[in-house]
Amino acid sequence: MNPETLLYAESHEWLHAEDDAVGKVATIGISAFAIEELADIVFINLPDVGTEVNAGQEFGEIESVKAVSDLYAPVSGEIIEVNSSLPDNLETLNQSAYVEGWMIKIRMRDESELAKLMDFAAYQKQCEQ
Repeated sequence: MNPETLLYAESHEWLHAEDDAVGKVATIGISAFAIEELADIVFINLPDVGTEVNAGQEFGEIESVKAVSDLYAPVSGEIIEVNSSLPDNLETLNQSAYVEGWMIKIRMRDESELAKLMDFAAYQKQCEQ
């Protein structure tokens, strides 16, 4: 995925939304900027499929040698898929943050929540501050 076409939360999660046969599905990960700031990532905890989340709610955590950071859902819905290979292959986050490094997929409940997220230009401006 092209980072310039994604949406971003203030907490550095990225989101790519697409339609499927049932509704809109959001693929979510964390930005390359956040990965770079965390530095050496040593652990990630992701939720189970079927977990319901609300926008802004913690869905997991990521730990580096520097800090432990919570991961937040940018939209509300049901987690329908988890990148189960990620915890055993943390280098994927550094190598492919926007493709292979996705974390969860959420079947969205409210598409209007997308309007609260930043586009790439706004996110870049936030990162520069």
